[in-house]
Amino acid sequence: MAVKIVHFELPAGDAARAKEFWGSLMGVQFRDMEGPYHMFEGEPGGAIYPSESPGSGPVVYFGSGDIERDVGRIRELGGQAEDKQPIPHIGWYAHCRDTEGNNFSLFQPDDSVPAPDA
Repeated sequence: MAVKIVHFELPAGDAARAKEFWGSLMGVQFRDMEGPYHMFEGEPGGAIYPSESPGSGPVVYFGSGDIERDVGRIRELGGQAEDKQPIPHIGWYAHCRDTEGNNFSLFQPDDSVPAPDA
């Protein structure tokens, strides 16, 4: 697994306030999207989202070329990893935890991931 941060998310008790803070501090622009996520423009990707656990720290997403293999490896090494989950037309992600209790996630791009049945 390559060590490349491809996305990060910041939990916020007040997403509008957090969006104003990061936009003003770093000159971050945001993409309009449906749903609760406020997506940063640029690289690496990032987002602010409403959370009941603000201040819990960012969630870092590492790139994966084979998310199923990497989930298996995390489990072999004593970490925890959820099964991969779809992001329609974007890719796959899996939430994980290392042996010390640190949360992180994996992301594998795949624009062929289908949208859920309506």
